[in-house]
Amino acid sequence: MATTHKTRMLIIGSGPAGLTAAIYGARAGMEPIVVQGLQPGGQLTITTDVENYPGFRDVIQGPWLMQEMQAQAEHVGTRMIWDTIVDIDLSGPPFRASADSGDVFEADTLVIATGAQAKWLGVPGEQLLSGKGVSACATCDGFFYRGKKVVVIGGGNTAVEEALYLTNHAEHVTLIHRRDALRAERILQQRLHAHPKISVLWNKAVAAFTGDPLAGGLKAVELVDTVTGEGSRVETDGAFVAIGHAPATSLFAGKLELDESGYIVVQPGTPKTAIPGVFACGDVMDHTYRQAVTAAGTGCMAALDAERFVAELDFAVGQLTQA
Repeated sequence: MATTHKTRMLIIGSGPAGLTAAIYGARAGMEPIVVQGLQPGGQLTITTDVENYPGFRDVIQGPWLMQEMQAQAEHVGTRMIWDTIVDIDLSGPPFRASADSGDVFEADTLVIATGAQAKWLGVPGEQLLSGKGVSACATCDGFFYRGKKVVVIGGGNTAVEEALYLTNHAEHVTLIHRRDALRAERILQQRLHAHPKISVLWNKAVAAFTGDPLAGGLKAVELVDTVTGEGSRVETDGAFVAIGHAPATSLFAGKLELDESGYIVVQPGTPKTAIPGVFACGDVMDHTYRQAVTAAGTGCMAALDAERFVAELDFAVGQLTQA
């Protein structure tokens, strides 16, 4: 039987942003419900070593961190529901969300924390060696390649920025691009070409990643020339796929303002969308930083703003009742 769940705060998504919002919302007595979605715990559940989350001097595991966040959220009063939202009505409050199970959720305030996923190449060895030499986040994993040789795949701003960042750690960085010209901003291109630790391979597409995840991880990147079809091989310690991210916002298309890349538009410096009572936090609205700690920070902001919204809503209802 389908069930209708009512709550003061509905949170869609269960990564660092959603769970932090849940912790703050529960502590404020809002009895939040978190609908976990297709990937409970978000991208950190497929991340192995985490060394840049504050509070842990030793390397921790991404799945463990998310388990602890969820346990903390539940401990202070959050209700976790394993389901997926398939339709949303933002004409409230109350806002109304329909789930794949048939259940319906009604909420006074809505926090969207559906995240974004890195785009992958889809070539052999990529997923097998993910976390074992293949990564989609230089800021997250670059530290592990101190004094080593790495490659970055892509030609836009993200790829060039990651290549430049990796020079802080790696001995040498090779940028691999399938065309003969970069799409990145000119100033970034100038910095890239001027850097002595960076070289560029033009007109090369990645055909496969090779190595053994149980014996040293990634060993090499197999390439094919996009002009001649000739094959080649680059031995490397790490490969960073930097071809962009895809925010999980299809549910909100036509219902919330999205930017040209599909991210939810919020008021600068806040998690507030154009609809009062609807907030967005984490990677679904952040195409710049995309870190667990920044996602958690915006989750906190969303919960605090949601609490204020509900207080104002209650005050308005009280005034009407007295009148």
